[in-house]
Amino acid sequence: MVVRKYVLLADASPGNHGGLNPQGFVKSVSDANRMYEFLLGGIEIDADNNIALLDQELASMRQGRAFLALFNDKIPKSLSLLEDMAITLEDPRPLSSTSFETLVLGTVYSAYQARRQRPEKEQQAWMDILGRLANVTFVKLRRAYKR
Repeated sequence: MVVRKYVLLADASPGNHGGLNPQGFVKSVSDANRMYEFLLGGIEIDADNNIALLDQELASMRQGRAFLALFNDKIPKSLSLLEDMAITLEDPRPLSSTSFETLVLGTVYSAYQARRQRPEKEQQAWMDILGRLANVTFVKLRRAYKR
């Protein structure tokens, strides 16, 4: 039995995200477009693994602050926690929208980490978890599409 060491967005309390409710960040196409805009503008990971948006205007918006709080507080930041998340999300049951958000943002975080690692061994470890999370994403999307 796998013990989950990370918090899915569905388990988050609204107060943790400046009003972001536990149903996650994306509740409409407009919200999904906004998340894409945040990610397209670029993120930066500091030495303490905190995420910042490169576009300061987007970062200063209420939704930008909520997105950063979500990303910084609820997305696993270590290889072992991301591995635990992958194991949990590989379950054949459909994902909730908040679990899918966690999966997508965990995948984005892994991609950034894989790119910034210098020792080849560290880079390969991040690339391995990135591949695993991407595979989970494709499997979940394929299953959802078949329904």
